[in-house]
Amino acid sequence: MDWQKIWNDITTFFEDNVWNIVIFFAVLLLGIIVVKLIMNVTRRILNKTKMEKIAVGFICTILKILLYLGLTLILLSIIGIEITGLLTALSALLLAVGLALQNNIANAANGIIIVSNKMFKKGDYIEVDGREGNILAINFLFTTLLTSDNKKIYIPNSTIINNPVVNYDSSKTRRVDIKFNVAYESDVEKVKSLILDSMKSNGKVLLNPAPFCRLNALNSSSIEFVAKCWCDDEDYWDVYHDILETVYNELKRNEISIPYNQLEIRQRDDKPTLPVQGSGLPKRIEKNREENHSIDLESDSLSDIFKKRVHTRNKNLAETLPKRKLSKRIIAHVKHSAYKFKRAKIQSSNFYKLA
Repeated sequence: MDWQKIWNDITTFFEDNVWNIVIFFAVLLLGIIVVKLIMNVTRRILNKTKMEKIAVGFICTILKILLYLGLTLILLSIIGIEITGLLTALSALLLAVGLALQNNIANAANGIIIVSNKMFKKGDYIEVDGREGNILAINFLFTTLLTSDNKKIYIPNSTIINNPVVNYDSSKTRRVDIKFNVAYESDVEKVKSLILDSMKSNGKVLLNPAPFCRLNALNSSSIEFVAKCWCDDEDYWDVYHDILETVYNELKRNEISIPYNQLEIRQRDDKPTLPVQGSGLPKRIEKNREENHSIDLESDSLSDIFKKRVHTRNKNLAETLPKRKLSKRIIAHVKHSAYKFKRAKIQSSNFYKLA
């Protein structure tokens, strides 16, 4: 292999196309900035419409891909590559990739179906295929859920289309169902009255439809009551836990026993060994967390970009400024002032002693 010839060819290429290369990188840099600004403006315009946020995100993703594809074709034409032949080869490549990625194409098509049919909106709490959480985003392949413990679940769009989906936030109101177990000797009417009064005393519980409570089952060691009431969707968990605590306290206040299973207890004679490591809790060391001041032309507003730019400039200026050293004249002046103050203090004390 003639390395010298290869090197000469490379050198000749850069010498003959030096301006094309400069234009290539200039268009690349300018094109990326223009695409981000177009995406920023488009997203803000769509957010002001009545379109769902999920649909806005989906449309912005498609537009972003098309803009970058157009930028790529422009860059290829600048460096002298024939676009016609490239498009033919690209079509054949897409056909081969499409056959190999049928499932991914199905997910992309199902993503379009999900967005167009408005099955749910961003923030809705749904359950699908045994997994539940709030809708965070929908892209070409996956729908992202955010669980209550702040975990992200990525579910393929085909799974959502092919399985039943439970949307807990589809309506403004939601019914709360709670079951209570009491002893057999309890007064049924009194228990029902206590549970109903507990539900009605909660201001977040709707009185229309009226709260409901009836005897539900006869268990082996207890009788079971079921309580149902309606509330606003955002108050569901507050109402659930408030009623549970209120009914529990009312049952104890009225001496209504709550049965429990019988257990066999054995006394342990040996003394268990409990190994302990360390002398106590470690001293807390606070983690240093750096603030994110990076600028995103796609998502940030002009005011946010200006604020981040000013903050970064001030921070860099503060870090680069040298510490000013005190001159000898200033140090001498400070020492002289301290001496005068000390002398005045001594004279004052002597004056009080003479008095």
